[in-house]
Amino acid sequence: MEKWKVLDSVYLVQRPWLTARRDTVELPNGVVNDEYYVLEYPTWVNVIAITEGGEFVMVEQYRHGLGGIFTELVAGVAEKGESPLDAARRELLEETGYGGGEWELNTVVSANPGSQNNLSYSFIARGVRPVTVQHLDETEDVLVRLVAEKDVFQMLVNDEVKQSLMAAPLWKYFCLKNKASNIVD
Repeated sequence: MEKWKVLDSVYLVQRPWLTARRDTVELPNGVVNDEYYVLEYPTWVNVIAITEGGEFVMVEQYRHGLGGIFTELVAGVAEKGESPLDAARRELLEETGYGGGEWELNTVVSANPGSQNNLSYSFIARGVRPVTVQHLDETEDVLVRLVAEKDVFQMLVNDEVKQSLMAAPLWKYFCLKNKASNIVD
């Protein structure tokens, strides 16, 4: 298996939230594809934030792409030069007012490695607590929800977590939490 050779790249759109380019690539077998499209995004982050009392700190917001209101993990983008962990801590604080706790990396996944160039880092923050008020951007409309662990699990089972970059880390969280009991020896 070999990497493809990029013969040419042309940016079609370069905006803060959408950058698209068209590459001309040559495959190892010599075939040239003149129209391979790649979406460029910054690093994404999300947080499985759990309070000292064991509730999950989640946010409820309208998602225009699907035209619905969803309960989700806190998520956002890393600013230029910001580490994924620092971005996740900042996003949790800004969107919910929660902070502190013990943090660990849970997963690093790609939404679509065939056409997107970024990774999404998911962290688990245990023992978070309210430390300030929300500091939302003017384009954010976010309601903070504290959700019991069993209800988060039920949301996954019921297919209510539509954002795959949030569902995957949550499934991993529950899988590893239950590893010692029934799921895997």
